[in-house]
Amino acid sequence: MTAPGESSADTLLSHPGVRRFPSSQLDLFIMRDFLAPVECDALAAMIERQHRPSTIANYNGDDAFRTSSTCDLAPDDPTVAALAAKLAALSGIDIAHAEPLQGQRYEVGQEFKAHTDYFEPDNADFTKYCSIAGQRTWTFMVYLNSVEAGGATRFKAIDKLIQPERGKLIAWNNRRADGTLNGATLHHAMKVRKGYKYVITQWYRERPWG
Repeated sequence: MTAPGESSADTLLSHPGVRRFPSSQLDLFIMRDFLAPVECDALAAMIERQHRPSTIANYNGDDAFRTSSTCDLAPDDPTVAALAAKLAALSGIDIAHAEPLQGQRYEVGQEFKAHTDYFEPDNADFTKYCSIAGQRTWTFMVYLNSVEAGGATRFKAIDKLIQPERGKLIAWNNRRADGTLNGATLHHAMKVRKGYKYVITQWYRERPWG
């Protein structure tokens, strides 16, 4: 039985169109056309209206580490609520374990350098971010547009470059099978070279959010 806050390969692969990237280092899944173009366009427009400069949990002294913008999506918005429910149905994770959905916006030259989505236990802010809901378990990310140039997501440890395509979803387990944090999930949102890039991210936690 899958633990609360956790998805699984069996759950994801039971959905038509989901495929697993062949790797012994991490669990990474890809699904094209998870969202229809009209859904993508509506969410991208929402991000465009409401974005703010992105931040990072533990500042590392590099002001150019994350240069994108972020949009905190309102959970009571019907479009946002429908997406959260759709992701929960795909992942098999109770929506109570979901962080509020977040949108990201990248323009030319912007990136998020190589990082992991989990919180490092030895960092000063670990208790602040994890004392209530616990560690991040899974990440589900959806590209809302096909970027004109650049903007790929690079998983260095497995030499995998994922190109942004409208409606494409990627998902990965931030931990290994034994529950330890998986450094092979290190990924780089590479610089956009032409146009814009819009992304939706859903993170899940060990315990219910809030």
